[in-house]
Amino acid sequence: MSRVCSVCGKGQTSGNNVSHSKRRTRRTFKANVQKVNYVNAEGKAVNGYVCTRCLKTVERA
Repeated sequence: MSRVCSVCGKGQTSGNNVSHSKRRTRRTFKANVQKVNYVNAEGKAVNGYVCTRCLKTVERA
């Protein structure tokens, strides 16, 4: 599953793990996407992966 929101395009970002001794190693933050039925801009019901922020605003089918 590619973790990209089909509404806003939010995907994975990168950052640092920071240990107690302040050493930094790279890590990724993945978008929280859920598979839902929703109504797109053209009024059609579509299956897709939607991030939880868009899930609050998008109309469910």
